[in-house]
Amino acid sequence: MSLNTNLTIALDVMGGDQGPFITLSSAIMAIKHQPNLHLILCGDEIIITETLARLNISKEKFSKHKQLSLFATSQVVSMTDKPLVALRSKKDSSMRKSLDLVHDGRAQACVSAGNTGALFSMAHFVLKTLPGVERPALISSLPTHDDDKHVFMLDLGANVFCDSHVLYQFGVMGSVMAEQVDGITKPRIALLNMGEEAIKGSDHIKLAALELSNNEDINYVGFIEGCDIFSNKADVIVCDGFVGNVALKTCEGVARLVYEKSKAAFNASLVAKLFGSLLKPSFKKLFKTMNPDQYNGASLIGLRGIVVKSHGNANIEAFYAAIMEAVKEVERQVPEKIKNSLEQGLSAR
Repeated sequence: MSLNTNLTIALDVMGGDQGPFITLSSAIMAIKHQPNLHLILCGDEIIITETLARLNISKEKFSKHKQLSLFATSQVVSMTDKPLVALRSKKDSSMRKSLDLVHDGRAQACVSAGNTGALFSMAHFVLKTLPGVERPALISSLPTHDDDKHVFMLDLGANVFCDSHVLYQFGVMGSVMAEQVDGITKPRIALLNMGEEAIKGSDHIKLAALELSNNEDINYVGFIEGCDIFSNKADVIVCDGFVGNVALKTCEGVARLVYEKSKAAFNASLVAKLFGSLLKPSFKKLFKTMNPDQYNGASLIGLRGIVVKSHGNANIEAFYAAIMEAVKEVERQVPEKIKNSLEQGLSAR
């Protein structure tokens, strides 16, 4: 495989609710926008070649393609597979081989829309965590009131419960991510809680707040409530995976509800349609910034390699966004920067 490229990403083609048609359509979109990108398509050879043929890439054309290559696998991790079962019995799955390619240095990142628990377990086993990190966490960016700014939030579902020290580590990792990826000097770190007062919350939340406050390298700004997630009061919001996942899915649901309700309102009558046509450019811009699909792609931070988790029900645009998130992290050499900063930050505790 001789390629004039410096970006190689392994795709778990078989993962997700929608199947290979979505992942492969997104892959084609990605290579069109990134001429220096090479994608290794991991999955069932017959299904991949047949699906690519539907997308106007014949088997012969695929075999000679400079930006696409195949890594054939015989197994698929289903969305119902238990993580431990998948780890032990799905060693030739598209998910596992995508991670193996990163571990072996043949790919710089892995993108999957598959079973979150299985991906977490496999990635943890194959790539291992960075020194000083107890658990990896899913981190992603969300929009804020300011159009040119967003907020990082972690954990988004990798760890259902986290003790105070794990939350502290998430704060350190989130700070590094915001600083290295977005160039934010001294990112503001907040803990998601049921109130802003110091007396609010569980014991492990209070202890995490104390740990973060005692680290002079962390710009800890205190507790933040759910209603202020998008307020730009913080650059990084820390919580456990249960809370983070529920908050994220709720926000996505509200965004889609507002969008659908607005469309229905503007189509309710002729006057509403005329009024809506005048406001359409402004609303189109607004909903583009709120569209959850463009924020698809949570990074499994804290590992010795880049792993990006897409929503299981992602459409073409959403999975494309996940691929682009991986591209961005590879281009900015995030793993090495995070590794160096984390070793210093966590050991200085």
